[in-house]
Amino acid sequence: MTREEKIEAIRQRARKNFSLGYNCAECVTEAVLSLAETGLPPEVKKVATGFGGGIGLFGDTCGAIAGAVLAVGAVHGRSALPEGEGKELVKKATEQLYGRPGLYRLFNVIPNHFYEKHGKTLCRDLTAQWQHSWLCRDHALFCRELITEAAGLAAELIYTDRDEAASRPFGKNVENLKG
Repeated sequence: MTREEKIEAIRQRARKNFSLGYNCAECVTEAVLSLAETGLPPEVKKVATGFGGGIGLFGDTCGAIAGAVLAVGAVHGRSALPEGEGKELVKKATEQLYGRPGLYRLFNVIPNHFYEKHGKTLCRDLTAQWQHSWLCRDHALFCRELITEAAGLAAELIYTDRDEAASRPFGKNVENLKG
């Protein structure tokens, strides 16, 4: 399968997952765990359950975004801290996150993509027009599109060289870090 075919397969599986009853975060996570080489068992998808509806319907970060972060982390996340002790260890661990390449750069792409495209990343804001008709057809169709988009973005990041993706400039971030 080509890179593009793998990305599309993950997008379509996540899309179908929504019609099966998975929540937004589960849709993306399950698709990646089932179709990408993560080294993790598919049962790990259960860690995504609580992120649906912006974390248990609280309305914070969109569950599809959270699912994409979990999915990318399943492939590109750190499984251990670097070798070292004391200040040396802390310096190396910090560099893994903030450096170039740095994992925060990789994960930062996900919310920034949604913010640039939709102007929002919070579930309550993205779905504000359906607050009084939650789970109506239009709301479900909208969320299905966000899920498909998030799964595609996660798959693109998964099938991109980790160091290349983790060397991109920062987008919007709480520390105002640039390039």
